Parts: sequence; C-alpha cells; structure tokens
Amino acid sequence: MTSLSDSLLSWYAAAARQLPWRGAEDPYAIWVSEIMLQQTRVETVIPYYIRWMERFPTLSSLAAAEEQEVLACWEGLGYYSRARNLWKAARRVQDEFRGNLPKTAAVLQKLPGIGAYTAAAIASLAFGGDEAALDGNIRRVLTRVFNVTIPARTRAGMALLQDLARASLPAGKAGDYNQALMDLGAMICKPKKPDCPSCPLEQICEARRLGVQEERPVLEIRPPVPVITVTAAILQRDGRVLTARRPSKGLLGGMWEFPGGKVEEGEELPHGLQREIREELDAEIGVGAEFGVYRHAYTHFKVVLHAFYCTLLKGEPYARVASEIRWVKPAELADLPMGKIDRQIANQLVLNESWNNV
Repeated sequence: MTSLSDSLLSWYAAAARQLPWRGAEDPYAIWVSEIMLQQTRVETVIPYYIRWMERFPTLSSLAAAEEQEVLACWEGLGYYSRARNLWKAARRVQDEFRGNLPKTAAVLQKLPGIGAYTAAAIASLAFGGDEAALDGNIRRVLTRVFNVTIPARTRAGMALLQDLARASLPAGKAGDYNQALMDLGAMICKPKKPDCPSCPLEQICEARRLGVQEERPVLEIRPPVPVITVTAAILQRDGRVLTARRPSKGLLGGMWEFPGGKVEEGEELPHGLQREIREELDAEIGVGAEFGVYRHAYTHFKVVLHAFYCTLLKGEPYARVASEIRWVKPAELADLPMGKIDRQIANQLVLNESWNNV
C-alpha cells in the first residue's frame, strides 16, 4: 500500500460516516444509494433512501412497480431521469440476469443510468472489485494532494485523476478506499476553507505545501447560465383543475404539470400561454390574473415560471403533446408525481380559498 492509502484507511477506520447504506449486504441497496447520491448531497438523500427502501425493499419489488409509483416515491429528489433509469435497469436485471446485479464495472455500465463512476462504486462497494471511483469529492482531494493544475472536469483532467486514483488503490480494499476519499472530501477537504490541520493527508498534500489548496481543483470558465421564462395555466372546471403528464423521455419525463410552456423571445406572457395551450391542447383560453411566480435552477439553466388563472373559451382540451391529461380534484393532486415548481403550485391551489367550497 502507498502512504496515501495507509494514512487514508487508518483515518477512515476511526472517522467514517455512519450512513444507512453503509455495510449493506444487498448490492441493490448500494446501487440505489449511488444513484440517489448523483448530484445530490448526502444529507438530502438519507430520508429519501429510507423511504425508497421501505417502499421497494428488493430489486424484484422495484422491477414489478409501475413508473408512476416510482416517480411518486422519488418526488422532491430531482433529476427524475435517475429514477426512470433505475426502474428500467431493475427490469433488465430481472429479465436478463435473473435478478442478480452484474458484478463487474464493464457490464454494469451497460445498464441505464450507470456511468463510469457509478459502475466503479458499485463494483467496489458491493462486490469488492478493485475499481477506483471518481466523484466530485474524490476529484477535489486528488487535485489537492497531487496539485493537479489542469481543469479537473476536462477529458485530460479526468484521465489524469483516474490514473492517480488507480495508482494509490490498495488491492482488495477498493471499497473502503473509495468511501474514505468520499468522506474526506465531504468532511475535511471541503470546497471552501478545507480543514487541513485535521487531514490525514496533510503531510503529503502538495497543494497544502504550496499554499494553493483553495485554488484546487482548477475550474473551467463556463458561460452564464441561461434563464428561461415559462408560463402555466390554472384551468378550473367543476371543482377540478387540468393537469398534463409529460412524455416519459426528456426533462421531468412522466411527471405531471400544469399545462403551458416556454415563452418565445419578444412574446408577451399571456400570448405565449395562449399559443402553448393551442399547440398542446388544441383549445382556446382566456388568461386572467397571475396566480404566482416560481423559480427553479436546473443543472444547465434556470426557469422563471408565471402561472395564471385561465378560462376555457373554445374547444375540449386533449393530449396533443402530453402523454395524457386529467381533470383532478384538489385532494387528488397529492397523488400525482410532480416537479418542484408544479408541486408548489398544487400546494398553493389546495390552500387557496377558491377551493374551500368545492
């Protein structure tokens, strides 16, 4: 073992975080945790993981579920393609591997939603494979220990860091090694103000020696995040409100929403909403008072959504674009899996006085 892995594993034996998926014997449980942890903080994941494992305790129970059940259980965790891919992959494993998750990273990567990092993590944590994983925490630790001066997220940077991670990997202990690097990045080697005096790798950390630890990893200069303006219609009829289910593929696939869409450049909000309803539902609406303004940031863009009370003027709405549409009572909105903004609208609708006499 190298001095890096020696020091790291000694520290991990004493300081490892206690997490609900740590020590799990079922590879499925480890797989679920790794999918949930993609682009999401551990603190956020824990309650969702516990709820998920109560609802879908085995791979076979997930494979037997319906997509809407899966999305409903995932709601609030974001990046819903992860849930859909996890469900699709469970069905493939059930059909093609007799319910047994593949053991090697190479085969795992052939399943929906499993990339290089996730495959390496599952192979090492669940099956003891000598695979070096490379997530954000691990990248940050390695760029500091080895003072990597090229941007960490570039192809060259990722290749270099992968080589460095493999070079220090202790045979037969990859699971603990990967988790130790993750914990070190999360607990001590943080993005800002790393606690270097408490770090087990301080003495071999090149960036610390040079005093540039807060300048690593080197980041690429990215263009400003675009802001997209969107509208949504609150169409009510006979004590019900109109909702639409998005197609299964794409952003928020399979989730329910209040119909509307993106406003085109130079277009006034009411006109944009009327056009969207015409294109999506083949109906004409009158746009009334603004119901609310909602904001949400996705990975590569931000959304500002303006919701309006609307009235149906002409035509019977039908699903031209959506998978289906449904008129639902306020109490039924909670049963439909929704993204963050639409859930906020739904909750506000339920509380709104206009529903009290429904």
